[in-house]
Amino acid sequence: MFLLNSKKKNFEKKLSLLLLKRKKKIQSNSASVTNIIEDIKKNGDKALVKYEKKFNKNNIIIPSNKQITKSINLLNPKVKQAIDIAYNRIYKFHSLQKFKNISYIDKFKNKIEYKYLPLESVAIYVPGSTASYPSSVLMNAIPAIVAGVKRIIMINPGYKGRQNPAVLYAAKKCKIKEIYSIGGPSAIAAVAYGTKKIQKVNKIVGPGNSYVAAAKKEVFGDVGIEGMIAGPSEVTIVCDQFSNPEWVASDLIGQAEHDYLAQCILISKNKKFIEKVKKEISTQLNEIPRSSIARKSLNDNGILIYLNSDKKIIDIINRIAPEHLELNIRNYKSFIPKINNAGSICLGKYAVMAMTDYNVGSNHVLPTNGSAKYSSGISVNEFYKRISYINLSKKGIESLGPSVITLANYEGLAGHAQSVKKRIRRK
Repeated sequence: MFLLNSKKKNFEKKLSLLLLKRKKKIQSNSASVTNIIEDIKKNGDKALVKYEKKFNKNNIIIPSNKQITKSINLLNPKVKQAIDIAYNRIYKFHSLQKFKNISYIDKFKNKIEYKYLPLESVAIYVPGSTASYPSSVLMNAIPAIVAGVKRIIMINPGYKGRQNPAVLYAAKKCKIKEIYSIGGPSAIAAVAYGTKKIQKVNKIVGPGNSYVAAAKKEVFGDVGIEGMIAGPSEVTIVCDQFSNPEWVASDLIGQAEHDYLAQCILISKNKKFIEKVKKEISTQLNEIPRSSIARKSLNDNGILIYLNSDKKIIDIINRIAPEHLELNIRNYKSFIPKINNAGSICLGKYAVMAMTDYNVGSNHVLPTNGSAKYSSGISVNEFYKRISYINLSKKGIESLGPSVITLANYEGLAGHAQSVKKRIRRK
């Protein structure tokens, strides 16, 4: 992992270069993604099967109900129970996010309304193939269910014709009726533009690798996507002398095992603590199955930062705008009002990012790659569209119209002015 010291020259420049280096890696996948999308638009299901065979050794696009049921029946009951607990907690928290419609009547009896309408159709992307994320099914589908989306479909890459049973069980729990065993940019293109087998949707949500993120950006405009970049994953952890280096090292590794392009950053005012964490990481990396992924992530993108003041720490956090932020420090309450840029913030030594990925109740689909500076994580709001309704009275247009005519003429829009004039002209 790269070690940066704020007291040394070129600290700011080095940090910027490290953050930019990863960003360029993520963006570099866009060119190859464009060709795949064009192929799907032109050749539909035929191209879709071609890419599934190539990347996932899979030739089944739509698993049968029999296959799904058989797979779910093999699932460990403890895993089912864990999914049930997570479902209930996520559903409860997201149910509190429902919006109220607004209705306003002014003194002229003009009526203005603002109504929230659920989207008609949504595709949730759930990473898969050699990995499985039933938690991502819940995090994407439950807010859509709460919002009232009628058609929710799941795209989830299988491997050699098989999808993960826990992912299928989570989809069943969310009453998802359309399940497709597809993944990557070709899956994004299929649901964005439609094929003979797959009807297109209005919006695509869900985390994915850099290729999936690039594909979603490419199809945006033809369909909606989240107002953020969702993936690859990130965590920034702030520690002090009272933090536990063994715990913190495991938190960093837990995020690094997601993806080669995941980014883990440790910030502390204590140099000795940073060294302890480094040693712990070396030891603990040998204890996990995905150690090769975590090791590469930490070597290529991991950063250890020594800062000598709380102000500098806060400034760097807001500059990085991390997806996950852990304030593993005693005085975290003094930090909270000053941190503006983060997807989610874990407060204190027990609030660990891994918990928020599963059953705390908050959402784990969060802005990455600096997009927390202008966007938020998935919520019920993501699955609404909002429409304004305006009903003007005769008195209303006669009272407000003259000032509209003045502004329209000032802007050189005589047609606007005339359309108002004709309605307030008295006989």
